Amino acid sequence: MKVGILALQGAFSVHEEMLQSLGADTVQVRTTQDLNSVDALVMPGGESTTMSHLLNTSELFDPIAERINNAMPVFGTCAGMILLAKSIADGRPDQRFYGAIDIDVQRNAYGRQVESFETELNVEGLKSPFHAMFIRAPQVVRLGTDVEVLSRHEGKVVLARQGSVMVASFHPELTSDNRIHSLFLQEV
Repeated sequence: MKVGILALQGAFSVHEEMLQSLGADTVQVRTTQDLNSVDALVMPGGESTTMSHLLNTSELFDPIAERINNAMPVFGTCAGMILLAKSIADGRPDQRFYGAIDIDVQRNAYGRQVESFETELNVEGLKSPFHAMFIRAPQVVRLGTDVEVLSRHEGKVVLARQGSVMVASFHPELTSDNRIHSLFLQEV
């Protein structure tokens, strides 16, 4: 099993370290050749409109869409969640997204950078709380009936899964706890 980490923007190297700590063979994905060598993909945080632009200019958007449509497991955090959503409530007209999970999201819903926060989350499948970091995080504003909720914060969905797609509005890679990545790898 080889897991790719989209390496165009964001904390991709930290995701890679987290996955390697779990024994995964990893590849930083910057080209279609890189993408073709992986069995699963992690889409890190960053700025979603910039990431959408970079995916287009690197000619990775469509090949990733094809792989997702063919059930490649994918895990999106923060901006990755936004790109995987069915709809972006406040996205730019030129922003592309995958529609891979039946959720609608609002960008930066938890506030600006200075309003970032950390909290403990109860997560389905984990025996103890997960310490989560929310940085300009998106919020799920609509949840499809086939989407499995794995965690909520103050009633709002912050971790979810549908089929081979998993998304988090927080940054699990910025902690020393690899259990969220482990949940993803269980699906690979």
